[in-house]
Amino acid sequence: DFSNITRNALLHALAENNKQLGDSEIANLMTAYDSLSTFPDVKLALDRIAADPNIRAVVFSNGSKSMVSNSVLHSQDLAPHAKVFQDLITVDEVQRYKPSRASYQHLAQKVGKQPSEMNQLWLISGNPFDVVGARGMGMNAIWVDRAGRGWQDAAMPDLQPSAIVRSLEHIVDRIKRHRE
Repeated sequence: DFSNITRNALLHALAENNKQLGDSEIANLMTAYDSLSTFPDVKLALDRIAADPNIRAVVFSNGSKSMVSNSVLHSQDLAPHAKVFQDLITVDEVQRYKPSRASYQHLAQKVGKQPSEMNQLWLISGNPFDVVGARGMGMNAIWVDRAGRGWQDAAMPDLQPSAIVRSLEHIVDRIKRHRE
């Protein structure tokens, strides 16, 4: 369960930094994880996605269904835009974390795409492993390079992002440009 992984990562970070927290403080941090703030460009991007009838937006996450639902429905930043997402898809059903092939096949199946139609799907992520996984399945992927350092993942040189943006506000334009 991804919430266990998240909790274990928190415990690891605390131990690595020689810090200790009580059970209630850890529980509070885990609850806070469900309502994280978003980057400033998220609202504009979601507004632009909502305005484009050709884009069907879904959340696709390694997080558990309950974690993702809590984040989308209870975050002060995301809750007002929850209707933009037509589905919340997690890897719970396949029990394989991204970048496993099974996780991206699960996404395609959930949105009604055949393996031959993977190139019609776009993954948007700031995680290079996710971009590489999606590209390896034939999907398009936009990598969000907030730091502006450029694509540096050399592990799979043939699996470059379809596009790179510094801000989410540009993803709709990139997808439209690719369609043309």
